[in-house]
Amino acid sequence: MESSIRLEISSYGTEDSVQGIPASARERGWHVSVLIPAHNEELLLPRCLLSVQRARLRLPKDVTSDVIVVDDASSDRTRFIAESILRGQGAVISATEGVVGSARSLAARTAFSRHQGPAHLHWLANTDADCCVPESWLLDQIAIAETNVQAIAGIVSVDNFDEHQPEVAERFRSSYLIFADGTHPHVHGANLGVRADAYLRAGGWGSLSTAEDHDLWNRLQRTGSLRVSRGSVRVITSGRRTGRAPAGFARALSAHNKEESQATH
Repeated sequence: MESSIRLEISSYGTEDSVQGIPASARERGWHVSVLIPAHNEELLLPRCLLSVQRARLRLPKDVTSDVIVVDDASSDRTRFIAESILRGQGAVISATEGVVGSARSLAARTAFSRHQGPAHLHWLANTDADCCVPESWLLDQIAIAETNVQAIAGIVSVDNFDEHQPEVAERFRSSYLIFADGTHPHVHGANLGVRADAYLRAGGWGSLSTAEDHDLWNRLQRTGSLRVSRGSVRVITSGRRTGRAPAGFARALSAHNKEESQATH
């Protein structure tokens, strides 16, 4: 059964410098923490975690990595599935608030408690339990981080539009902007990477039920972090019509249906 998979993960290091700190002065190489909030995600969590495990395998040999799943007030088998797949290669933490910003914050705090290395070499790769990440997802983020970037906003594509009207797929794709230079205006908690020192300087995730990603992204700017938006950093998310956040991506996607569009005008 897929959920019993066990992958051996290794670690990473590099000769490049990070924000003016030469390689010779580094205490150790990068550590990557993948942070995933999950609320009643027994159906889609296996796809997410198995894709994350494959991405971890692509990291160079002297990078360390782990996965933190926050089971956020689930009433299904979310926690059991996460524990079965991770099997000691991360942590599964329970929360009761049912607030995505609080769950992301708890995941980050857990990551800091597990990894005691320098914050400027600790990368927080955030995604959601209904997402599937490509094998190069973590490798691409570390490559960008090596250029002194402190935060990366990636993009999403949708796995299917089965719950929507036939024209929604084209409406979404035509309205989802990617500029000619590969940058974009989108911010998704499902695909947001941030260096730990920048994250802490910005004050971390806010306890928000919606738009916690935009809130953090804006505070990263105000606290002087070097941010980039890259269309090349992509994850696949579910096309479900009803999501977990009350006014999150699922609601924005559903607005492309005729009846939702008419209701908002």
